[in-house]
Amino acid sequence: MTPESELLDSVRQRYADGAQRQVPELCCPVDYDASLLEALPKEVIDRDYGCGDPSKFVQPGDTVLDLGSGSGKICYMASQLVGPGGRVIGVDTTDDMLELSRRHQKEVGDRIGWHNVEFRRGLIQDLGLDHEQLERWLAANPVGGLAQREALIEEERRLRREAPLVADSSIDLVLSNCVLNLVGNDEKRALFDEIHRVLKRGGRCAISDIVSDEDVPPEMQADPELWSGCISGAMREDRFLNAFAQAGLFGIEVAAYQSEPWAVVQGIEFRSMTVMAWKGKDGECMDHGQAVIYKGPWKSVTDDDGHVLERGQRTAVCEKTFGIYNGAAYRDQMIPVPPLRELRPDEVTPFDCHEGTVRTPDETKRGVVREVGASDNGCDPNAGCC
Repeated sequence: MTPESELLDSVRQRYADGAQRQVPELCCPVDYDASLLEALPKEVIDRDYGCGDPSKFVQPGDTVLDLGSGSGKICYMASQLVGPGGRVIGVDTTDDMLELSRRHQKEVGDRIGWHNVEFRRGLIQDLGLDHEQLERWLAANPVGGLAQREALIEEERRLRREAPLVADSSIDLVLSNCVLNLVGNDEKRALFDEIHRVLKRGGRCAISDIVSDEDVPPEMQADPELWSGCISGAMREDRFLNAFAQAGLFGIEVAAYQSEPWAVVQGIEFRSMTVMAWKGKDGECMDHGQAVIYKGPWKSVTDDDGHVLERGQRTAVCEKTFGIYNGAAYRDQMIPVPPLRELRPDEVTPFDCHEGTVRTPDETKRGVVREVGASDNGCDPNAGCC
């Protein structure tokens, strides 16, 4: 057994035990919205192990993906928040947890008033492969030689292509509650890439996880007990945030940070952190004459793409960045400055986002200046400002 498979086996075994009985040491104390728990059976609540409440970021109509859905608690909470027009998908790799969460689907759906939750088996770092579909194929096509092994590989490819566990650009909100730290360090990059893959453009993720203030030493990382206990797999705080940026996400924000550590091991502090991030910064940069004014309070800020915005200046941006800054992640910090008239297609040119130029008012207005008569004291009654 490889070290990676040993760690995965330890995680599965510990959470299989957690599905059968309550294991308090697997979670941090969290205050959830009590009204969302009323429809849930006690064992679903008692056998959920988390460190935050990412359900706070669910909106009506969302298609939600919960990574490491466990007993199903967060999924059933999200179901109530998305409403009958939304959808919730839970992914877990532990059979006992899936059995527990699925056992209550009809009961909880009846109490809520709609049935919009489903649970799928797979690895959260590989959301392309549906393990249950593959297992059904294996039952009908046992692998007993090289030819059958090649057939198995081809079936995996077919499933990823034609029937993925979670399709590309299909999710509005990815949630996770104290599960990313259970994934091996060599697979964490793939995990964040998968989050980016499945999100729709403009979609977001809200990830609650255990992080550390220092690097976890190799001897602790090799301890399966500490790993399955949400300790050894914790990422250092700054590296956790950087992982979202490396996956191509933007608007990365610490939404919650536990002031007191949940655990201290060998002098290293482990605590809960919830991070929000968004998808949608890929694409070409074209100049439509737009600008933004950063409101403050900082003198200047630099975003993940290297744009430097000075407080109060009309900073030139491409159309893509203009849209991002006017989206939910940044809109409270920016004043949009569109051109006075929309440019014709033949006037639009490529934009170098690394220049950091400032647009003058004349440039923003493209030379179109409103004339004000001397007798109206500087106020044009047709401009809607008086």
